Amino acid sequence: MKWKAALLASCFILLVSGCMGGGGSKVNPMLETKGKSFLLKGVTGLERVSQITGAQSPNHTDRYTVYGTDLGSMMNDGDRTYFVFGDTFGERPEGQTGGGGSYWRSNTIGYTTDSNPADGITLDGMITDDIGTAKELLPSKKIDFDEMTKIPTHGVAAGGALYLYYMSVNHWGDPGKWDANYSSAAKSVDGGENWTLLDGLKWPGDSHFIQVSPYKVKSSDGGTEIYFWCIPSGRYGGVKLMKVNEEHIENMAEYQYYAGNDKQGNPVWSSDMNAAKTVVDDTTGELSVVWNPYLERWLMTYLKEGTGVVIREGLTPWGPWGEALDLVKAEEYPGLYAPYMNDRYTADGGKTIYFTLSLWDPYNVFWFKASLEK
Repeated sequence: MKWKAALLASCFILLVSGCMGGGGSKVNPMLETKGKSFLLKGVTGLERVSQITGAQSPNHTDRYTVYGTDLGSMMNDGDRTYFVFGDTFGERPEGQTGGGGSYWRSNTIGYTTDSNPADGITLDGMITDDIGTAKELLPSKKIDFDEMTKIPTHGVAAGGALYLYYMSVNHWGDPGKWDANYSSAAKSVDGGENWTLLDGLKWPGDSHFIQVSPYKVKSSDGGTEIYFWCIPSGRYGGVKLMKVNEEHIENMAEYQYYAGNDKQGNPVWSSDMNAAKTVVDDTTGELSVVWNPYLERWLMTYLKEGTGVVIREGLTPWGPWGEALDLVKAEEYPGLYAPYMNDRYTADGGKTIYFTLSLWDPYNVFWFKASLEK
């Protein structure tokens, strides 16, 4: 029997050593810089695939009284993807440029189960009111220098609910500049039909956490953390980073802010938003961040005012981040902004990416694609 005891003991030692050493839990490659270098050389094959909103789009969103709208950030829940739009208008005067028109709603949502991005996005419908028009999800006062509008910046599905992050805009200023009262979030438990404002989640209007792009990442303990890349109001601030455990998404005290690296190069997290460090120093507007399987790197897109839409590659959520490379040049598509990606919409193993892009004229949302070169 001694040989059995010895065998059991040796197996136990191997098991313990495996859990404590290289045979144990692996570091998530999304959070690891070791052995990585930048791969992205540029993009090719930029193409406007289709129009998503407006009377001239294949979706004919005028049937929901959506003649003009913008943004179009996306969040996935099951097989459904929600497209979240900003200031939305009914009929517009012929030749009008930019926002404006009748029947103003601060925010609306369309949804789809279309899984083929190659020929554009077919909306299954929009969240509507009793008479079938796209309804305002988060009401606003619409009073200048008080609350002009509530603009959704991005959303995420978490814990069986939808969470929509938004900014309360006090006043639209010069191009690319505006003042915010605060940023916050709203929650829906019925597929986006109705929303409850989460007043316990609120970041000051002069903070760096007004516009966000979230992404869910598996943590080492088997749970899920949501990372948020954040910029201030307007388009002239850099990017900072915060995170929260999915189960604590509604608890403001549980949000942590990236405060730099320690001597070993590991990220330091603080409960003090004022300790947050900049991870990308640039003029960033309407940013979007996803994990890309082709590069096995993070991708960030945003509007660089005066230049156009750029793309960056990141080794971890906190960086380092590569140089900004041209994705869509402003001279090719004047009035462009809000380049939003979704990792559900790629092709060729992630080599081809699809994204929404808003054009100030005709003030609607379009569907673009491009190929990554490494």
